[in-house]
Amino acid sequence: MPNIQEEIGRRRTFAIISHPDAGKTTLTEKLLLYGGAIALAGSVKGKKNSRHAVSDWMEIEKQRGISVTSSVMQFQYDGFCINILDTPGHQDFSEDTYRTLMAADAAIMVIDASKGVENQTRKLFKVCVMRNIPIFTFINKMDREARNPFDLLEQIEQELGIRTYAVNWPIGCGKEFRGVFDLETRHILSFEGDSGQHTVSQTEVTPEDPNLAALIGKYNHAQLAEDIELLDGASEEFDLEAIQSGKLSPVFFGSALTNFGVEPFLKRFLELTPPPLARKTAEGEVSPFDETFSAFVFKIQANMNKAHRDRVTFLRICSGKFDRDMEVYHVQGDKKMRLSQPQMMMAENREVIDEAYAGDIIGVFDPGLFSIGDTICAPGKKLCFEGIPTFAPEHFARIRHKDTMKRKQFVKGVMQIAQEGAIQIFHEPESGMEEVIVGVVGVLQFEVFEHRMRTEYNTEIIRENLGYQYIRWIAGDVEKPSQLTISGDTKLVQDFKDQYLLLFTSEWNIRWALERNEGLELLDFSKG
Repeated sequence: MPNIQEEIGRRRTFAIISHPDAGKTTLTEKLLLYGGAIALAGSVKGKKNSRHAVSDWMEIEKQRGISVTSSVMQFQYDGFCINILDTPGHQDFSEDTYRTLMAADAAIMVIDASKGVENQTRKLFKVCVMRNIPIFTFINKMDREARNPFDLLEQIEQELGIRTYAVNWPIGCGKEFRGVFDLETRHILSFEGDSGQHTVSQTEVTPEDPNLAALIGKYNHAQLAEDIELLDGASEEFDLEAIQSGKLSPVFFGSALTNFGVEPFLKRFLELTPPPLARKTAEGEVSPFDETFSAFVFKIQANMNKAHRDRVTFLRICSGKFDRDMEVYHVQGDKKMRLSQPQMMMAENREVIDEAYAGDIIGVFDPGLFSIGDTICAPGKKLCFEGIPTFAPEHFARIRHKDTMKRKQFVKGVMQIAQEGAIQIFHEPESGMEEVIVGVVGVLQFEVFEHRMRTEYNTEIIRENLGYQYIRWIAGDVEKPSQLTISGDTKLVQDFKDQYLLLFTSEWNIRWALERNEGLELLDFSKG
């Protein structure tokens, strides 16, 4: 019988983050390839006859070649049990990424070697810093023209405010990319391009090897000698504690497309990342090695299996062991229950499991009981994990159904997609569900929403974009929200937890409302 402490100790749960097109999904595929989870890596470009990335399972992702929802994948490698959370790179889906990062114990930040740090990288990095989780940097696409590696490290340090520690160093780039120098072993891994294969052709030599100049070229040989001297004199010292507290980022150079540097990166990453981290509750920290089961909901996805129109809730196990058919307690619902058909995920593919441990991500069928941030634990264990904040959307539209005969499908679709956190829905006080106001972080989410309503719920919608740009939750008890003094282009609405909010067209209107309503307090997020 497996030892609980050992099983938890070999878990590694991490998210992969990046700006769009930096190669995040390609790197994910190659990690799965090395773990034996897939036999052939898929292209993530939306060509009619190409394979699709395993982690991109929604129809709209396959059509457009982008990731718009987080995927969960588990595989075994070198004695470790690895849970990868592949997040959407597109900026319009940053809220899904934020929730996913709440379930991770570490993050891999993928950076395009020619572009460096980009907008989305900055946003996602801030979320990692808030949680003090270890951040590993993979500088990708060295097989293309790239910026000077010293400039890339300087940019990471200056723009993201984290120190860097180079684990390896590139030799050339683009057509002249010849491999990397490993600063710890003091060996050179020479590279020969071999796209798509499980193993990459590489030769290991030392800097003193008389054949090195012939192997990597005279110019690269001279440049490498100069770079090694600089690195030995000026680079950061290795500090495991600083790495594991998110203050020092180990940096690796490679090419996910050609597989070069991926396996050495994976091996070193697994050595340096911690096992599952402790989690905060109102009652104090919960250790993953506490043998009593606990978990929280970080993601809900409807219609992963279109044949069954199901709804899957994703749980991050925070402590102990989960056994199939065990009785658990849903804290927010204040009820005991059995979780139906617990599953491990490989994107949309699933496998029913009998057990899982702290660090694992499991999916359970959900008849509509759970919400993002809910706590599930063993009966008799009194705790509640910190809620996942809901951030303010920036784009708004009034939505109603085109066909009045399909009201039922319209209401079901809007409510389910909102419960996933993909959209936020609001309504005017005292009004029903004939029409709702939908709020999203990015405009592409409207397209995904319309696509899903049409394909998953068989209902066409009419969308009218609204001019509001800001939303604020009304804090505290306001006796009569409808009697607040607000400008003519400000709207009072409620969310579906019956909290009151105000929609504003400008920051000036926010200030105007605060000045004319003594004691009014407005928040730009809901505490969950």
